[in-house]
Amino acid sequence: MQASVPEHNDEVYRRRWLIFTVLNIFTFMSTLDASIVNIALPTISKQLGLAFANSQWIVISYLLTICTVILFFGKLGDMFGKIKVFKWGSVLFIIGSFLCGFSNSLSFLVISRIIQAIGAAMTMANSQGIVTEIFPAKERGKALGLIGTFVSLGSITGPSLGGIIISSLGWEYIFWINIPIGVIAISLAWKILPKDVTLTKTKIDIADSLLFSFAIILLIGGLLLGQQYGYANWGIISSIFIGAISFISFIIVEYRKENPMLELSIFKNPLFSISIFCAFIVFIANFCFNILSPFYTQDILGMSALHSGYILMLFPITMAIVAPISGTLSDKISGQAITFAGLLVMIVAQIGLTFLHEGSSITSLALWIIMLGASSGLFQSPNNSLIMSTVERKQLGIAGSINSLVRNLGMVVGISLATSILFSVMSMKAGYRVTALIPERPDIFLSGMHVVFLVSSSLCFIGLILTGWRYAVSRKVAEKKVRNAS
Repeated sequence: MQASVPEHNDEVYRRRWLIFTVLNIFTFMSTLDASIVNIALPTISKQLGLAFANSQWIVISYLLTICTVILFFGKLGDMFGKIKVFKWGSVLFIIGSFLCGFSNSLSFLVISRIIQAIGAAMTMANSQGIVTEIFPAKERGKALGLIGTFVSLGSITGPSLGGIIISSLGWEYIFWINIPIGVIAISLAWKILPKDVTLTKTKIDIADSLLFSFAIILLIGGLLLGQQYGYANWGIISSIFIGAISFISFIIVEYRKENPMLELSIFKNPLFSISIFCAFIVFIANFCFNILSPFYTQDILGMSALHSGYILMLFPITMAIVAPISGTLSDKISGQAITFAGLLVMIVAQIGLTFLHEGSSITSLALWIIMLGASSGLFQSPNNSLIMSTVERKQLGIAGSINSLVRNLGMVVGISLATSILFSVMSMKAGYRVTALIPERPDIFLSGMHVVFLVSSSLCFIGLILTGWRYAVSRKVAEKKVRNAS
């Protein structure tokens, strides 16, 4: 059963873009904090006296926590109100950010990151559902597309913005920068966010939630540790294997439940499923670039962290320009055609990255980065709209949380895939196991980097084929309806 109020009232309609802005401040900050820490790890490790391998838990704890609890909070939003869960999540995120900056040990910083991640998951899981409820159908594509823009901007801006902040203020401020912005956004949220529109009367199965959390922790933990210690380690192999078995068990249990935490019926919608899968692929490809680009610009081209940050900012700047245009167009013409074009440009850009070398000019690097930003802007907006516009209103919370889960999984898989391929190729070239850059041997790093971008471009090609097939089928269905009507 559902309890609902009219879809739109005049006050909510007038304030819709202000509400949208508040929602996306937290969308940007929560996704930014998934990647901004990477560039700060050497500095944090030095100041806290950590081994670099141990400092990886600062990143791992955040991503793992989000992936573990995001479906739970999506379901909770459907039950008790997406806006209510979003509000309290924003408060928790700011508290976690505040604590992170005061951390003087690894354990305190990891605990603070977990608090921050729980708040981020509460906002991520529900923001898209809120937007879908408050915007009329004619503007929904543009609004949902812009959410995708903020998500991708936050994810990809991390290394560039982080380099600038660390160079001028210090590592603590990559967390503290959230506080003044977040306090203003929270004040606005409590004042302008409307009451919840749709509530679903159901129960959360704690056993299912725990099984899902157990599976995700073992799977993602195994993947993240595998890139660090290698996948020949029996503990890591066991973690991934048991995690996979647990996840399969979770799917079987959910399939048989009347009110499951993960409504598998949502995947029977091919438009939703293909759009989700393509989003997963794009985040893998973007994070392959995200994890390798600081190494290439700083260690191979010899840029400072500050100058590296400036050149990498071309990605989010280009995306910020293209994505709103793409989102607006998706309300007028086929969003599927635009996503196809975005993936096509992305493949060209990824292949272009394989031609970069030690003596590449800043101009050529900038060209490929701009193309990547443009392709992501073209793809994200209409694809996000397709994901959220093809489900029932009562499924908006779970659809949004699935979308966010897939996004974070894409980040994890992108990081793991890129580093695993990079170090595997480097090890083959060097003749011994390599887990870091080899001084005076940029050719070995470049060989690995080129293979990574070939693999990521191949993944994008799979997405291109699926998107093209989806577009062709939908056109045939539309033409058939026209013929039958005439």
